[in-house]
Amino acid sequence: MKVVIAGAGSVGAFIAQDLFEAGHDVMVIEQNGDEVAKLKDHIGCKFSVADACEVSSLQAAGLADTDVVVAATGDDEDNLVISLLAKQEFMVPRVVARVNNPKNHWLFNKTWGVDVSVSTPHLLSSLVEEAVSVGSLVRLLSFEKSGARLVEVTLADNSPANDFELATLAFPKEASIVAIIRDGSIIVPRGETIFRCGDEVVALVTIDSEAELKAILIGTAPMG
Repeated sequence: MKVVIAGAGSVGAFIAQDLFEAGHDVMVIEQNGDEVAKLKDHIGCKFSVADACEVSSLQAAGLADTDVVVAATGDDEDNLVISLLAKQEFMVPRVVARVNNPKNHWLFNKTWGVDVSVSTPHLLSSLVEEAVSVGSLVRLLSFEKSGARLVEVTLADNSPANDFELATLAFPKEASIVAIIRDGSIIVPRGETIFRCGDEVVALVTIDSEAELKAILIGTAPMG
């Protein structure tokens, strides 16, 4: 997979090293030449000293045949511009953008070319909620392009799904149970899989189907 990362700060550098060591073709665009000189001794990927907000810089980095662009600079405005150029000018299939200021999160959507936005404060909040919230729905990730969401519910002892097989519950067509985590093990759900109290249920839902899924796993819901 070919990945272009804009920004060689702590976040961009970590992503670059991780992906490069995993065997991917990685290019990092960073306008600070001194920063690039330091990283070249530690990361074996390719580097380009350039402004990633310029079309010519992105073209030189080979965005025309890039699979994923990661806008990981420390500036939200730059990340939005990079995302928009990557999607509109080069039709990059997947654009992931870092959100530095949570107040700007609403801007990081498909209008700006963003497929997936990552906000560290929001992720931390979700992890805190996940740790303490049994019997409530926690949103883990939003996919702006499709409007889908990855959510998690830890089943309480009064969940209407407890002791029922997946196939017998009237889940909406737009919702999919991705995994069940039980006693530290991941269960790939099948029709005959039975839900148990304490299960961590991970699901992919649309905005319209989220409430119905929540009702089945948390509140009163009709059985199939």
